[in-house]
Amino acid sequence: MMQTLSEHPVPVPVPSRSRRDREEARLFARYKRTGDQAARAELAARFLPLARHLANRYRERGESEDLVQVASYALVKAIDRYDPDRGLAFSSFAVPTITGELKRYFRDHGWAVHVPRELKERALAVRRAAEQLGTRLGRSPTPGEIAFVMDTSVESVLEALQTASALRPDRLDAPIEAGDGEQEHPGVAAEERGYALAEASATLQPLLAALSPRDREILRLRFEEDLTQTEIGAQLGLSQMHVSRLVRKAIARLQLLAAETPAAGAT
Repeated sequence: MMQTLSEHPVPVPVPSRSRRDREEARLFARYKRTGDQAARAELAARFLPLARHLANRYRERGESEDLVQVASYALVKAIDRYDPDRGLAFSSFAVPTITGELKRYFRDHGWAVHVPRELKERALAVRRAAEQLGTRLGRSPTPGEIAFVMDTSVESVLEALQTASALRPDRLDAPIEAGDGEQEHPGVAAEERGYALAEASATLQPLLAALSPRDREILRLRFEEDLTQTEIGAQLGLSQMHVSRLVRKAIARLQLLAAETPAAGAT
């Protein structure tokens, strides 16, 4: 019986880099060496799907076409800044560059309310001027200094600064520093604990008046001074067990008086 020999393919060495990677490496080398704009354009076309993918992550927050345009601009900027000799893959370099540009776009264009385009542009120009001037001066510039640098009126600068508040309005629940260093939330409706304490005090006062002076003192030491039953006993010359019985008895008396008070008020 004839035996058929199975043919095993001769293993082919796998290249360390794919053909596409080698082509992109040649394009980057040509562009960096000669400034070949055709190589630059081909690189942009090759990596445009990456820019579109990153832009689509944010499409719910803005116009899709605008985001793709911003991402494409950032892609070209990444191509210009990329240094192949550093050994970093271009995609690893481009992704943070593109996402950073997209985030800056939302920072500069994410207005909370509708603002006329002219005012938007003026507000952004004033902010950039203020940042640059502040860096030079080492402090926050005055509206007059910003107006001088921009060759405009102080009124125009003040209007732009007021308009800029629509970019990131204060949250109602944003904490502010109170006079004693604590944080408060004045814009949020909340129940004031002091009202409840005052109401409870007004309710308890007539009930406590019905107790003996010793029982009132024991309750005061226990619940206002926060002393233990042993500490109360040491002050009043009583045992801890005796103090415990007096506390329970006084509380039971208050509960009984509180239950009788509505009925008495109704008669």
